[in-house]
Amino acid sequence: MKDPLASFLGSLEVERHASPHTVKSYRADLEDFVRWRRAGSAAQAVQGIEARDVRAFLATLHTRGLDPVSVARKLAAIRSWFRFLRRRGVVAENPAQQIRGPRPARKLVSFLPIDETMAMMDGHATARDAAIVELLYASGLRVSELVGLDLRDVDFAEMTVRVIGKGRKERIVPFGGAAAGALRAYLGPRVPGAGAVFLNRRGGRLTVRSVHTIVRRRARAAGIVRRVSPHTLRHTFATHLLDSGADLRMIQELLGHSRLSTTQRYTHVGSDQLMRVYDAAHPRARAK
Repeated sequence: MKDPLASFLGSLEVERHASPHTVKSYRADLEDFVRWRRAGSAAQAVQGIEARDVRAFLATLHTRGLDPVSVARKLAAIRSWFRFLRRRGVVAENPAQQIRGPRPARKLVSFLPIDETMAMMDGHATARDAAIVELLYASGLRVSELVGLDLRDVDFAEMTVRVIGKGRKERIVPFGGAAAGALRAYLGPRVPGAGAVFLNRRGGRLTVRSVHTIVRRRARAAGIVRRVSPHTLRHTFATHLLDSGADLRMIQELLGHSRLSTTQRYTHVGSDQLMRVYDAAHPRARAK
């Protein structure tokens, strides 16, 4: 194998359907490791690697002042790389397999109370920005899923959106009356097709960064002083449904949690049951 790093990154894209952002992160972390080894190439960097070498690299990261989350992420990248190389017969053992990473401090999930959420939804905004915050809160979509929506993914008759989530997994997510009204007001006469739902001023697809800016702007306009991101609205969606009596497993189904498909530990439910739970529990499901 001439370039074990390039081969590994290629397998992430082809076999695991990793996003470009994920591949870029793996590349950066593993190139950091290769540089630390002072090897001329990735092929040379993996030669003779032992567990003590990986521990020495982690110690170097600590001396650089990296936080535990970043250190754990780099260890996970090395572990995945050597797992791939072992399957390909390039190395005999995975030197990172038994090494435990640092335990990051548990962070409290950030979400908005009902009053702040409604102030954010009901404040003055452009039609596009109102549709964005309404749909984020109504559906719990990841910001990458939101900007990836095409017109053909929106079904106003069923009040659902078709989402391509992590690992290219597809799911159908309902949205409520308030989001439907905001979407209709924004889309106007645009007909269903392959075009992006959310556009920038030049008519191109809106970016993730732009959505972060829009959400922060809406939060400030509503008088919310804490940091609010699209992910905050995703957590808020889940928290409000749970507080209103929705089953946790159904919420995880709506969110497209990766463990549902990889471990099958949770019960899959039908779309009709999801819609009934959504209509009964979401605060803006029946808004006009």
